[in-house]
Amino acid sequence: MVFSSLVFLFVFLPIVLILYYISNDKIKNYILLACNLFFYAWGEPKYIFLMVISISVNYIFSIKVSRDTKTKKLWFIFSLIFNLGILIAFKYTNFLVRIINSAVNTNWHLPYIPLPLGISFFTFQIMSYLIDVYRNDSEIQKNIFDLALYISLFPKLIVGPIVQYRRVGKQIRNRKHSLNKFALGVERFIIGLGKKVIFSEQLGVVADAAFNSQISDLSVMGGWLGVLCYTLQIYYDFSGYSDMAIGLGKMFGFDFPENFNYPYISQSISEFWRRWHISLGNWFRDYVYIPLGGNRSGLKKQCRNLFIVWLLTGIWHGADWTFIVWGLYYGVLIIFEKLFMGRWLHKLPEVFRHVYLLFWVMIGWIFFRSESIIQAKNFIKVIMGINDSLLYDNSFLTYIDNSGYLIILAILFSTNIIPKMKGFMKRKNKNLLENNFGYCLHSVFLSSILFIVIILLVNSTYKPFLYFNF
Repeated sequence: MVFSSLVFLFVFLPIVLILYYISNDKIKNYILLACNLFFYAWGEPKYIFLMVISISVNYIFSIKVSRDTKTKKLWFIFSLIFNLGILIAFKYTNFLVRIINSAVNTNWHLPYIPLPLGISFFTFQIMSYLIDVYRNDSEIQKNIFDLALYISLFPKLIVGPIVQYRRVGKQIRNRKHSLNKFALGVERFIIGLGKKVIFSEQLGVVADAAFNSQISDLSVMGGWLGVLCYTLQIYYDFSGYSDMAIGLGKMFGFDFPENFNYPYISQSISEFWRRWHISLGNWFRDYVYIPLGGNRSGLKKQCRNLFIVWLLTGIWHGADWTFIVWGLYYGVLIIFEKLFMGRWLHKLPEVFRHVYLLFWVMIGWIFFRSESIIQAKNFIKVIMGINDSLLYDNSFLTYIDNSGYLIILAILFSTNIIPKMKGFMKRKNKNLLENNFGYCLHSVFLSSILFIVIILLVNSTYKPFLYFNF
């Protein structure tokens, strides 16, 4: 059961909302906690016990590291070992075994270990809470049920955003509900749903065709089209989920931080990563980059710190060399911008800075999407025209004919054109968006998105969110 499934939309969510709003304020959190655990158990029945054990053990750790005793640091170290140990065991064990086999020419085999949904996200949330408590940056949550609610809150449980406890701790105890806030939540949820079902899933068909084809059968333009569609697909997939999570949060009275801010309008790699997956960037900044010294100890150490952060970012995204290369790729680009490219870019016209950003980001997504480094290398050779591939073929023309309009719309809506249009309309007619006509127009727009989504869900096989894999 996931956000963009018919069961979630028309069974689970309505029931949860009804139970939540008819219940007394004193038991709202308990109702929500029970629904959170049911939601996770539905998707991962085998791992609901892992979630419960993790909550219980980390509750004990949080009590221990909050006390000003000689063993405080030791308990904190134990908590990091426990949480990172769980993450490594489930996410990286098979990858580590492959590395060992390759390095020492052994032939060890382990049974396949399924990846628990959202383990990277809820583990980082738990660790942020424990680190903040240890550093006295956050107060201790002595109620285990409230702590469990923070960890397991279903809107953000599986794919984030990674919400630090100090941002929502007070909201867990006391949050405001209003009809306007609920309406904003419904609007945000529908927009995110449209991003996922209308754009991400349809663009994914073209992207998959390119990346799953034989390199020898791929044309130059076909390769670029596949990369473009994947670039848009992963944005609409992940930002769509974040929109849905933020919208669902508002329906239950929570205010979650933004996770995307039109990253593809950026004009440098550094700016792109201030706009993409903001909550993850903030996590690495607060708990890795700054503790390492940040930019306070000279340029050489700053470059070292950036290298470490981006190595860990790549590892966090997946247990494969492609993700490690992808992370280091961005680390090198950002270090180059810090050293000299930033000053050079600043002198270029805006359009050239934007082209520079999109080129390197699209090349980066090739490593992220590819099954191996060799596939990524061969794919890049094709789109660069290094081998003997055709410039274009019939497949490229077919996809352009069938999906060209969708790609153009996806490009437009990935920019900040909508906020600019709203701002322009407000300046021209301040009451246009506030009168009955404006509300009716807005309602028709949202209803149309929901109608299209339902039609597509009924007539197609559901595809899970890309970030379920991470």
